[in-house]
Amino acid sequence: MVFTGKRLIALVLTVLVGVYLTILIANMGGQVDDLRLIQIRSNVSEQVRADPTFFDLPSEERQDIIERRVQMEVERRSLDQPFFVRSIDYLQGAMLLDLGRAEEMHSDRGARDVYWIIVERLPATLLLFGTANLLVFFVSVWAALWLSRRYGSGTDRAVIALAPSSAAPGWFYGIFLILFFAFVIPVLPAGGMVDIPPPESSWEYGLSVMRHMILPVVAMFLSSIFISIYSWRTFFLIHSSEDYVEMARAKGLPSALIERRYILRPTLSPIITSFALMLIGLWSGAIILEQVFNWPGLGTLLFQAIGHRDTPVIIGSVVIFAYLLALTVFLLDILYAILDPRVRVGIEGDNR
Repeated sequence: MVFTGKRLIALVLTVLVGVYLTILIANMGGQVDDLRLIQIRSNVSEQVRADPTFFDLPSEERQDIIERRVQMEVERRSLDQPFFVRSIDYLQGAMLLDLGRAEEMHSDRGARDVYWIIVERLPATLLLFGTANLLVFFVSVWAALWLSRRYGSGTDRAVIALAPSSAAPGWFYGIFLILFFAFVIPVLPAGGMVDIPPPESSWEYGLSVMRHMILPVVAMFLSSIFISIYSWRTFFLIHSSEDYVEMARAKGLPSALIERRYILRPTLSPIITSFALMLIGLWSGAIILEQVFNWPGLGTLLFQAIGHRDTPVIIGSVVIFAYLLALTVFLLDILYAILDPRVRVGIEGDNR
């Protein structure tokens, strides 16, 4: 419990620092306020001049109305306060998921609260990346175990040769998949999450989502599968030569039992670690991948928020990504302690 508490505090502090740096960068240290003031004044001036009610007023009175409305908008956005004070308010609200209201964007239902804008996009990202990562994990473990029994075979050498292909990110493969399967051989949709207009029945809607998921899932799969198989097959080969494995074989234990109990279980800790690091890398690449496939997730939302200079949405999106990364690392620590009985969590100086 002590170790878990320390790790949790360390992760919270890491997220805290990361989010505050994001606030500083997104606001350019407060310089974005000057742009906001110019935009506010421009919008208010256009509204007043376009309102027939103020056509007959003298220019001085119209200017006074503009100034009052500008001041009201400035106070509403707290732009009359020092940037440091507002940055602390941003940070406190972000850590508590009180993300405020968007300045330019809104959800599909018309809500301006950043929380609901993000909640609307989060399931799409979790669905896409969760499916791809689970597929990579289970296929890689099975294939790595299978290859560890066929060391030096043609298939083994082919996987080793293809391992460097994982250096290319998922969106790189996605571009070629779209070109081939959506245009050269148009059998799959090029992007989006569902057909337009969306099917009315739940069954047809689900099938449409699955068809749209094929290309992005395959792109992420191709960008990770070969290096995962190669790395994990190496783990299995190392552990299969241990003395206790040779002893189990000498006792005549079944091969399936030896693989499951004496090879797979001890290697799960480094495999889980490798998988978690790969998962973190995929989270960080969500923006470009979702943009390539026009997938309506958090990555696309963050890209759009940057284009609109919508600071609350930018900060909110980064906060959610930071929480996802921190949660991944936290769960990794717990799983590592559960899977590897040699790890004595919370006992310092005991390496037995």
